[in-house]
Amino acid sequence: QVQLVESGGGLVQAGDSLKLSCAASGRTFSSYAMGWFRQVPGKERNFIGTISGDGARTYYADSVKGRFTISRDNAKNTVYLQMISLKPEDTAVYYCAASKFWFTTKTGYDYWGQGTQVTVSS
Repeated sequence: QVQLVESGGGLVQAGDSLKLSCAASGRTFSSYAMGWFRQVPGKERNFIGTISGDGARTYYADSVKGRFTISRDNAKNTVYLQMISLKPEDTAVYYCAASKFWFTTKTGYDYWGQGTQVTVSS
């Protein structure tokens, strides 16, 4: 089983930047595609983006293209979500997830973290 722990959330103002981290516990981290999702209270959990096991491929939801960047450091078993130009509508709980596939998009994630809160004020 893979355990995931998100960190780096907090309260920021519109236009600010924030970098989230997701630390994974597992023997084959580099074999997993990693995804980021977010959820607003009362809404479904939405896909943000994903990165392939080797970090060579990424895919993003249209809502965050140009503002959010996913990267990973397999030596540290960590995936990152760099967010810039944050907007109030970015306020949500952010989750990372791991997929047994080398690369996937919106579905196929097997393990989930507990989430970290990001709040963007105007």
